[in-house]
Amino acid sequence: MQHSAWHEQIKAQLPEHYFGKINQFLDTVYTSGTIYPPREKVFAAIQETALEDVKVVILGQDPYHGPGQAQGLSFSVPESIPAPPSLQNILKELAEDVGVKASHDLTSWAHQGVLLLNACLTVPAGNANGHAGQVWEPFTDAIIQVVNNLEQPVVYILWGAYARKKKALITNSRHLIIESAHPSPLSAYRGFFGSRPFSQTNAFLRANGVQEIDWTHS
Repeated sequence: MQHSAWHEQIKAQLPEHYFGKINQFLDTVYTSGTIYPPREKVFAAIQETALEDVKVVILGQDPYHGPGQAQGLSFSVPESIPAPPSLQNILKELAEDVGVKASHDLTSWAHQGVLLLNACLTVPAGNANGHAGQVWEPFTDAIIQVVNNLEQPVVYILWGAYARKKKALITNSRHLIIESAHPSPLSAYRGFFGSRPFSQTNAFLRANGVQEIDWTHS
């Protein structure tokens, strides 16, 4: 982890031994098979977005489990890899809501204060949710709680039942929660399409005197 503000605040939320437990887990799994994302990108969400810059949190479940897809940012894949179906639907809703984003790499969002956080930060190749319930959830819950404690207003975008369970961690009345069905092809037509999360987010930021996100920037 590169941002010391993140490190200190997360540390305050967890038992003393927890960082050692995470490092031990990483040492074990990365020597036992193919794991995504690459180890140097496991903490990309909090490396690409400084704590003091957070304006929005988009919460995912776990990284993509196909070759080259996961880059440590929820829902994002590198431009060199085809966009998976959920990401295609996110971009479709974005185009309807605020405009077309030429690139499906979402790093530009992270650099504007959008924390692209997965609840689990690693996944075994080809095994969705393969690391669920092992080590990550207390750590990523701590990240959500650190953001919850911020003075500045933050928008939480919760897509799907799994993300919506995290609402219990968001207790600060300064913040806005936007929730809908997941952008997966299985559920996108049950309330994700037409939910306009991007324009809703910017309206809230604008009303609070915060610079909006340029969602179409690539």
